[in-house]
Amino acid sequence: MKTAERKAKAARYLKVVEWSAADQCFVGRCPGLFFGGCHGDDEAEVYRQLCQAAEEWIELIEGDGRPLPAPTTGKSYSGKFVVRVSPDLHQRAVLKAMARGESLNQFVAGAIAHA
Repeated sequence: MKTAERKAKAARYLKVVEWSAADQCFVGRCPGLFFGGCHGDDEAEVYRQLCQAAEEWIELIEGDGRPLPAPTTGKSYSGKFVVRVSPDLHQRAVLKAMARGESLNQFVAGAIAHA
């Protein structure tokens, strides 16, 4: 596969580089394509390594004759999703939301935002 084609395919996957206080370095991940990632002291270098790793994963996956995972960039989200929980947890969440003067939706959205 040509380099330009491999780069174009890799661009379809979200790449995240963030500071890890626990590790005291930058950590890069490409969650839709592979587990794990790379790390280092220089944010730009970690991103470069991450892009290279994504390209290599694409080459490996296609070399094995497997389809690539669905792209993770360019998606739009409705803002709605269904979560199934036990009736007991549902009741506890409703009661906590009521105690705060919030709807269940507000309570859950706040919990996710602070996770």
